[in-house]
Amino acid sequence: MRHRSSTVKLGRTSSHRRAMLRNMVTSLLREERVVTTVPKAKVARRVADRMITFAKRGDIHARRQAARVVQDPKVLQKLFDDLGPRFEKRAGGYTRILKTGFRAGDNAPMSILELVENRAVLAEEHAAPTDAKEKRKAARRAAPDARKEPKKKAAPRKSKTDAKKAATGPAVKKVAKKAARGK
Repeated sequence: MRHRSSTVKLGRTSSHRRAMLRNMVTSLLREERVVTTVPKAKVARRVADRMITFAKRGDIHARRQAARVVQDPKVLQKLFDDLGPRFEKRAGGYTRILKTGFRAGDNAPMSILELVENRAVLAEEHAAPTDAKEKRKAARRAAPDARKEPKKKAAPRKSKTDAKKAATGPAVKKVAKKAARGK
């Protein structure tokens, strides 16, 4: 039975697992996006959300607790100066996991672990492509006759071998013989 055993071991020793999660969370907070396998992303999400909660608290004890995981001083500063205030009004759920398919080498399920952005930023990013899409749809509706015209068949292409055969064919040989005779 696995009652109350919530640690996902990921096939690693505890020291290796701890080091891997520290590196992954530090990279996530630095780049705001990390590509990894789904099980690793699920474990790293728990740690990353905890770090952002520390950043929202913002006191010295929270900074020291976060420094145990995030060991790069620049990333720690970004966490407390930028990410903490960004997620101030959000009550949890600071990261998302997007599944991307399977890795070619070993067929492991891959995903993107990323920080959730502000809704205004997402709305702007998604608004532009839909406007262009709507413009294309409107253009198609405006010119329905253009789609119904029959397509013209392309003239058959002559290959180099066809040209070579034509240059050395029997008719060319007869013309060459007549020219040689002077006729």
